[in-house]
Amino acid sequence: AEDGIRDRSPSRGLGDVYKRQIMEKEVLVIVDLKEGKLEKFMGWMQSDEGMSVRKSAAHPEKTIGAVKPDKSGVMFKVFVHNMEKMKEMVSGKNPIGKPIYDECVNKMHVWECTKMEI
Repeated sequence: AEDGIRDRSPSRGLGDVYKRQIMEKEVLVIVDLKEGKLEKFMGWMQSDEGMSVRKSAAHPEKTIGAVKPDKSGVMFKVFVHNMEKMKEMVSGKNPIGKPIYDECVNKMHVWECTKMEI
């Protein structure tokens, strides 16, 4: 509007919102790291290269992370928009991420999250 309250982007219909919700899945990823590799792994995850791999599968800006107290691993709640790319990343098969995976990761475990109504 001319009053400056709304932006000029077209309004999304409810169908677009519904499709986006259906296509986005919440997953929990537990990463078991090789000894002493937390800083290297997390540095890569925040690098331009790491962010490009993450963005191909999920929404990094929505990711929630935590570090194990002994620094032997990390946990991420991830909002995935491309499950095939996510599977490629967590299995160590992503060609860009493979070197850091091989150097830093013992294994990644993945669970699909379902919201509980309480």
